[in-house]
Amino acid sequence: MKLPVNAFKRALKEGRPQIGLWSMLSSNIVAEIVATAGFDWVVLDTEHSPNELPMVLQQLQAMQIDANTATPVVRPAWNDPVLIKRFLDIGSPNLILPFVQDAEEARRAVEATRYPPKGIRGVSGNQRANRYGLVADYHKHAEEELGVIVQVETLAAVSRIPEIAKTEGLDGIFIGPADLSADAGHLGNSSHPEAQAAIMKGLELCKAAGKPCGILAPDENDAKRYLDAGFTFVAVGVDQGMLVKATREIVRRFRSHLAG
Repeated sequence: MKLPVNAFKRALKEGRPQIGLWSMLSSNIVAEIVATAGFDWVVLDTEHSPNELPMVLQQLQAMQIDANTATPVVRPAWNDPVLIKRFLDIGSPNLILPFVQDAEEARRAVEATRYPPKGIRGVSGNQRANRYGLVADYHKHAEEELGVIVQVETLAAVSRIPEIAKTEGLDGIFIGPADLSADAGHLGNSSHPEAQAAIMKGLELCKAAGKPCGILAPDENDAKRYLDAGFTFVAVGVDQGMLVKATREIVRRFRSHLAG
């Protein structure tokens, strides 16, 4: 048995734009539904969602990689080798690691995804990632189909993108617009000119380094603008926000109907 092809990792390497969805509802049913909607990638968030390892396992199982599903991307709660090891062992093909501040932290992030002697990932002979021991030479080839993305979320980290981007084994850099805007002094307002300047500086530094750059942009106009500007992977929606908006909109329409 062979490792599944990581279509998202390959698309980033080739510079093909990828549209994604941020999933915060911590549900395997939601994951199964959105995986077949046509997105290229779906983030299973555990940093700002009540999403724990057994739940993420169920979501990964619901999103079993095939020709009709988006590629899963798990965001651990922190750039922690123990968390990374556990999500890799249950078969996450991609990781977005939050709040990476410099090249050393990026190096440690990649090391946590590599087996010795290249890294420090703990060795298990029989886990979901290697189809319970059925993937031949898994330990020798695991990194070939594993995507590692670091999240840059402060002004200082943005300025260090040229050094971060040199990290061997790094597949992309994700700009965290909310935290970056807050660090720029504009909490809750990523549209502020200073916040936008920081975001676009991050993009241009990634371009100069030849590294794919991603961002979350649930506003449609923002998402289109970022794609046009050259962001390679853009999350164009958040399932939780979409549910909030859709439920209130249907109530509004029927309240209006009754009132009319």
